[in-house]
Amino acid sequence: MKEFIKVMKALSDPARVRILKMLQHKTMCVCEIQTALDKAQSTTSKHLKILEDAGLIAYQKDGLWVNYKLADGSQSPYAASLTGNLRHWLNDDPEIKKIAARLPGINRNDILNKN
Repeated sequence: MKEFIKVMKALSDPARVRILKMLQHKTMCVCEIQTALDKAQSTTSKHLKILEDAGLIAYQKDGLWVNYKLADGSQSPYAASLTGNLRHWLNDDPEIKKIAARLPGINRNDILNKN
């Protein structure tokens, strides 16, 4: 039951649900996720850690970059089930649509050049 509760708690925050919906579209680094959510880097990293601990997302290092993606579901059957269903849920939500429309224009190289 602990694993189930961990997944459900991870999905209890709207920002974490938005992160999962974004990762359905593409693999992203922290700065891209942070830009899309308009949140502080520390807040974004905390959300990512909670999602990772619940088995909902995974990361891969690529040089200096850490790229986040949806997990393959091998860590938790609950995470796999909910991630699979989430692909079909909330697609008509105005906020999710707005973020999804912005994603093609969010690029780590552009973000770095602004700083």
